[in-house]
Amino acid sequence: MAAVTAHQQKHAAAGMADRAQDAAQDPVRAAAFDAAVAADDRIEPRDWMPEAYRASLVRQMAQHAHSEIIGMQPEANWITRAPSLRRKAILMAKVQDEAGHGLYLYSAAETLGTSREELLDKLHAGRQRYSSIFNYPTLTWADVGAIGWLVDGAAITNQVPLCRCSYGPYARAMVRICKEESFHQRQGYELLLALSRGTPAQHEMAQDAVNRWWWPSLMMFGPPDEASAHSEQSMAWKIKRHSNDELRRRFVDICVPQAEALGLTLPDPDIRWNEELGRHDFGDIDWTEFQEVLKGNGPCNEQRLAQRRTAHQEGAWVRDAAAAYATKHATGRPGSTGTTTQPGEATA
Repeated sequence: MAAVTAHQQKHAAAGMADRAQDAAQDPVRAAAFDAAVAADDRIEPRDWMPEAYRASLVRQMAQHAHSEIIGMQPEANWITRAPSLRRKAILMAKVQDEAGHGLYLYSAAETLGTSREELLDKLHAGRQRYSSIFNYPTLTWADVGAIGWLVDGAAITNQVPLCRCSYGPYARAMVRICKEESFHQRQGYELLLALSRGTPAQHEMAQDAVNRWWWPSLMMFGPPDEASAHSEQSMAWKIKRHSNDELRRRFVDICVPQAEALGLTLPDPDIRWNEELGRHDFGDIDWTEFQEVLKGNGPCNEQRLAQRRTAHQEGAWVRDAAAAYATKHATGRPGSTGTTTQPGEATA
């Protein structure tokens, strides 16, 4: 615990130093920023903001965007093996949604002065993270349901408060993303319900998937509060509204009655209702596993990044073609000649 306290003190001291530097450089605008955050006003791209606030947003939004893009892989693995046309169409729509979420978030991050190319380069080089949950394999069709119910359910619990984030572009992007994530969660729940009420083999498959995805889903909320390097400052800036542990407890409270309705058992014998606290207690999380996955030692870390790099390289021609088209048809943009080719005109 002493090491954790020292860790927190180090980051708190760094945050205080950043705030002091920003305030010293521009005390009037620093005071106006603090007042806007305190009043729950939105900070917009052209507003003055502390450099540490901008850097914290870039880190969080980049990780969020990367998670959406990498998160396409585990379920896309099952598109060609979906058991029916209906299931295939649903899964295709979901994976396409995840791609769109990544694009929304990269666009929002670009309003902070960073480029999409820079963020992707850092992802491919392993210098920026994505959610550890996507470093686990999807072994059976039931995993698609477990990801929808648990992983997307955890995402919703974490992301709905982000609709009130202090940074405007991020908050507005989250409104649409959360609506679509709700669809993802419901399709996963419905898939597991069908399996749970199916044959004994199907029920067993659903239970096995829940057994494997439950604990990684709890890890999605990040390390415990006393070990979190960023939560305290992010909450002070109202980038996030609740601590990791608070969101994790809320998620458990949501899942317990849902699991009962599914006829499935959460793989934690220590889950029980705490009458005094008005919430569920649950067992200890294996944080050693969490740290190992973060270090790149998870079951699929290398595979996920290798596939992402390959997809980026093989998609270069699409990006080049889109850029060439935009340049050719640009009008009124900086650097444009102001001319366009009309229908029927010959081109060189």
